[in-house]
Amino acid sequence: MAAHHHGHDHDHGHDHEAHEGHGHGGHHHVPTEFGNAFAIGVALNIGFVLVEGGAGWYAGSIALIADAGHNLSDVLGLLMAWTAHTLAKRPPSARYTYGLRGSSILAALFNAIFLMIACGAIITGAVERLLEPVPVQGGLVMVVAAVGIAINLGTALMFMRGGKDDINIRGAFLHMAADAAVSAGVVVAGLIVLETGLTWIDPLISIVIVCVIVVGTWGLFRDSLSMSLQGVPGGIDSAQVTGRLAGLPGVAAVHHVHIWPMSTTETALTAHLLMPEPGGDDAFLTAATAMIRKDFGIAHSTFQIERGVCADSGGCAPQ
Repeated sequence: MAAHHHGHDHDHGHDHEAHEGHGHGGHHHVPTEFGNAFAIGVALNIGFVLVEGGAGWYAGSIALIADAGHNLSDVLGLLMAWTAHTLAKRPPSARYTYGLRGSSILAALFNAIFLMIACGAIITGAVERLLEPVPVQGGLVMVVAAVGIAINLGTALMFMRGGKDDINIRGAFLHMAADAAVSAGVVVAGLIVLETGLTWIDPLISIVIVCVIVVGTWGLFRDSLSMSLQGVPGGIDSAQVTGRLAGLPGVAAVHHVHIWPMSTTETALTAHLLMPEPGGDDAFLTAATAMIRKDFGIAHSTFQIERGVCADSGGCAPQ
């Protein structure tokens, strides 16, 4: 904590420590280490792409070759999320004063967009197969799809525990879970078609699975887009934060309250506190930042104490 005194009698208090709070925001945890999960996931999926592509070439299955290309795009998505996860831990610099934590938000947004594009490609292919049914490939296709379920589901499970608090990790999880679901659909559809001979079952199941994936991906897209525009993280009520600050001892008014995500796991806040009477010392600032951290999960708070004249030339109207 620090208090700085300036010529206009304005004090600034800020808490730069990254604490793991227990508030409502959900974007306040120090990033969990997922480096090993990313390394294992990338290695397994690259291996699977090579096996699937080779099997498709051997069996003459365009579907398998196409799916191998889709899985290659998933590898790129994992690499992007891994890169952002690593960059988020880099220390601040003179140019990037928050470090590169925001890269995790961009990675989550791009992953959501890639998932949407992949879903569009799958639906396009499924519609084409509905209009022009083709014979389902033999047992080799189902065996390869079953292997895909194991690899994608195993990779997804490695990211499941971090998906709740970090949308970058959630993006990686959804990507792998979606692939596992598609592979499961291939196996189920294959069994049904082999038993009934109804070739339209295969593309129909693909469309149903894609619809489920789109529903799950939409939340990731919405949240990551909001965070990239520095929207207040979900679960944090800015009006409630302002009210709690206004209720602190000696605070007559609160304005210029800004709450934004620094990364997919950390949230920052700045606020002007009008305190006409003496106050706003280190003890007050310590209590204020502790309250914000504990009740709202905001780990980086900066407060500007004002004695009656707004420091902002634009006036003290809320912004």
